[in-house]
Amino acid sequence: MFAATAVGVVAVFLNMSGLAVALPTIARELGAGPGQADWILLGYMLVTTALILVFGRIADLVGRRRLYLAGLVVFTAATGLAALAPTAEFLIAARVVQGAGAAAVITNNTALLTDVFPARSLGRALGWNVTVAALAQLAGPLVGGAATQLLGWRGLFVVCVPIGLLAIVASALVVPVSAGGTAQRAGGAREPFDLPGALLSTAMLTALVLALTPGATATVSGRLPWICAGATLALFTAFVVVQARRSHPLVDVALLRTRAIALVLGAVLANAIGSYAVVLLASLHEQAVAGATSLRAGVLVTPVAVGTLTTSAVAGSLFGRFTPRALTTAGTAMTACGLLGFSLTLSTTAVPFLAVAPFLFLVGAGTGLFMTPSTSALMLSAPADRRGMANGLRSTTQNVGYLLSTALALAFTTTGLSEPARHAAYDGTLNTLNVLGSGELNRFVANIRVTGFVLTGIVVAGGVICLAFPRSLRAPRTADAVAVNARPESATSRRGSP
Repeated sequence: MFAATAVGVVAVFLNMSGLAVALPTIARELGAGPGQADWILLGYMLVTTALILVFGRIADLVGRRRLYLAGLVVFTAATGLAALAPTAEFLIAARVVQGAGAAAVITNNTALLTDVFPARSLGRALGWNVTVAALAQLAGPLVGGAATQLLGWRGLFVVCVPIGLLAIVASALVVPVSAGGTAQRAGGAREPFDLPGALLSTAMLTALVLALTPGATATVSGRLPWICAGATLALFTAFVVVQARRSHPLVDVALLRTRAIALVLGAVLANAIGSYAVVLLASLHEQAVAGATSLRAGVLVTPVAVGTLTTSAVAGSLFGRFTPRALTTAGTAMTACGLLGFSLTLSTTAVPFLAVAPFLFLVGAGTGLFMTPSTSALMLSAPADRRGMANGLRSTTQNVGYLLSTALALAFTTTGLSEPARHAAYDGTLNTLNVLGSGELNRFVANIRVTGFVLTGIVVAGGVICLAFPRSLRAPRTADAVAVNARPESATSRRGSP
């Protein structure tokens, strides 16, 4: 069971992390403009983020096995279509469908493990599940860079198709038909699905991305980002009102009134926004400024994933000795130092690997140290009967942070550039244009540096939030307490990502 679901995790995360290094090649070969290049990344992330809570609820109603297998089929089919994309528009559409399939896989993966593993070994299974996801993210830039170098950008999608097919076959054979259940009311009738909440959350996230990505909307209307910003606030207000009045909401807003939960979610959002885009920024700089190949860019960013893998492996044991406040604050401090150092090393020429690698490692290490104690702190703060929903909120908040991080990075890096320079920045040919005299190469590097400073500030703000965590929030000290808390915490993965 673990092996089968692990293959699905590899397919999703390998594709997701590998695309950043392939983006310049894709933009160059498909002739994608800056707005289209934005949506090749953002379309997938938007749909995945918007559907995590929705699919979590649907899985509770119709069963997890059915939705998980459907997600694998949709993801694999869309991956094959992406490999055949003749135009940027076709690729964006395939990526959107791919995101929907990925959301079903991410939402149900750890839930299926929770359904079949006994309590005594569940924690170990979920820990290895996180490790598999981290390894896939580690391999993504390398595989994406190598595949693009050897087979062209389509190679990244071609590599993922057989992995997806293997996941479908293996999961169909070993995932029990009884895995998961249907949520029912006391009378035996199936609980209703919160369709208004699902529509409002999807519309709210779409409006938010449009507001933060003017490059993707400027060709439609210069006022559209401002209109979308106002729509985001209105939709958020409507979503909160609707959720407060629903008997079976997607999100129980009462959870957000708990101080510890609100603080943890705020820290998770800040950490995700601040840390996620560093891979994209490093890859764009290496290819657009230094003229590096996609493989070289993939090698350059691997210290991020290595750092995450290193500290996440020890964070669990440290959680029993230190408070969540201490560990999360230390993690955000490491990430902030890494982002600051990375930003300061950038120049208008190639940056030596050994000069930037330690700072990228710090970014990843800080993120890995932050993740486990922040998740555990949230679970310790949530009521036992709301831990599933609390973890769904954590996963959605984290993915919203990833989405905002990417949108902000894409918007900031090309600010003030001419249209030819913006195209060249995305397709990795900025260093070949005659832009030195106009100062646009310097402006592009300055934009990346400023983006790094902004992300550093956001991570620091997250560290301040971590310092406000209640002192009483600690890991259970006895074996019995650990056993009591382990099962509900793990069960919360039913709506979360690996």
